[in-house]
Amino acid sequence: MNEKSARTFEADGGAALIGSNLFDCHPEPSRTKLKELLAAGRANVYTIEKKGIKKLIYQSPWYEKGAYRGFVELSLEIPFELPHSVREG
Repeated sequence: MNEKSARTFEADGGAALIGSNLFDCHPEPSRTKLKELLAAGRANVYTIEKKGIKKLIYQSPWYEKGAYRGFVELSLEIPFELPHSVREG
């Protein structure tokens, strides 16, 4: 958890959440989806809008010394109107 994430989740405990149970931090259906992703060890990518801010969420398996250790999540604020380019070759 970086400083921005700690501020984002300050009302829930902020940096004190480090080391807590990840499933306690997520309601259904997110909890079930998270269990499935952890079991499968696959990435999950989507966008959300919350409090007038659009974000790209990228959750990916995390490995340490070749051993699957869980997930890492990137949450990036993005504009509502985002240019999209298709590049050939």
